[in-house]
Amino acid sequence: MKVLGIESSCDETGVAIFDTAQGRLLAQALHSQIPLHAEYGGVVPELASRDHIRRLPRLLAQALHEAGLSAQALDAVAYTAGPGLAGALLVGASFAHAYARALGKPAIAIHHLEGHLLSALLAEPAPAFPFVALLVSGGHTQLMRVDGVGQYRLLGESVDDAAGEAFDKTAKMLGLPYPGGPQLAQLAEGGQGGRFTLPRPMLKDASLDFSFSGLKTAVRETIAAPDWKDEYAPALAADFQQAVIDVLLAKADRALRQSGCSQLVVAGGVGANRALRAQLSAAQAKQGRQVFYPPAELCTDNGAMIAFAAGLRLQAGRADVQDAIAVHPRWPLEAVAA
Repeated sequence: MKVLGIESSCDETGVAIFDTAQGRLLAQALHSQIPLHAEYGGVVPELASRDHIRRLPRLLAQALHEAGLSAQALDAVAYTAGPGLAGALLVGASFAHAYARALGKPAIAIHHLEGHLLSALLAEPAPAFPFVALLVSGGHTQLMRVDGVGQYRLLGESVDDAAGEAFDKTAKMLGLPYPGGPQLAQLAEGGQGGRFTLPRPMLKDASLDFSFSGLKTAVRETIAAPDWKDEYAPALAADFQQAVIDVLLAKADRALRQSGCSQLVVAGGVGANRALRAQLSAAQAKQGRQVFYPPAELCTDNGAMIAFAAGLRLQAGRADVQDAIAVHPRWPLEAVAA
């Protein structure tokens, strides 16, 4: 089956086509709205929705051309139904339903985070079920046990700020341009860590939950101190990043030990962080475990992960075919578990 995937949950418009018979992506097209939102220092929901409307028809035409397919060759249309910005989700859902109805094909609702955690199966080598997934993005930090498609169990999650959110807010405090997270990671690469003592919230807590608001507050207090100098920014960025990584490493290791799994999947935008990848891989290799990451281009939001997740659900007989347009701005991933 050839599945069209549409992603429009926030500030990236993605369209892709996945072929379940060949087990590969046939095409993908992506547009980032970073230049659109940069002057505001963050995502403006109304502008994001309007831009999705403008971009989707062009990206769809581009993907069909790249795949060498006609619209009638598609077997299903999948879209991100949540979580995300309500208006942005409605644009993608409305477009997908209209297109599916025009073609006489099913419209399939996909959970955004399910797309992320399954995208590592597109990597070479790919993990096998079961595995533990560490989802780290701007809106979510979660540990999930994944036993199969639609078989997810929440192990722990952020109780306040997600890791990506903490990155973005810290970057803003340091005066870095939008998007802040990648800018902060780049600044940290040029910094010498060890100058500042920052907390590792919930590091020794017995649960697998996360908290990064206290770390963010410590950064604010450091910058507000009388002896702060702007030249310290790279060092503070390095110490902040290491504090986040230390927590993620410890919690991921605990989740693997408690679940009995030997494979870890790291997905989401923060999962592309080079320091996190290097330290996670090294730490788990010492324990005889494997760490898997989606291809770099699939770490951010994209249509490929939506088309792929829908393809896997169709093959497993668990596709959420929708007759009516419905989106879920807040939607726990465990709600879609079988």
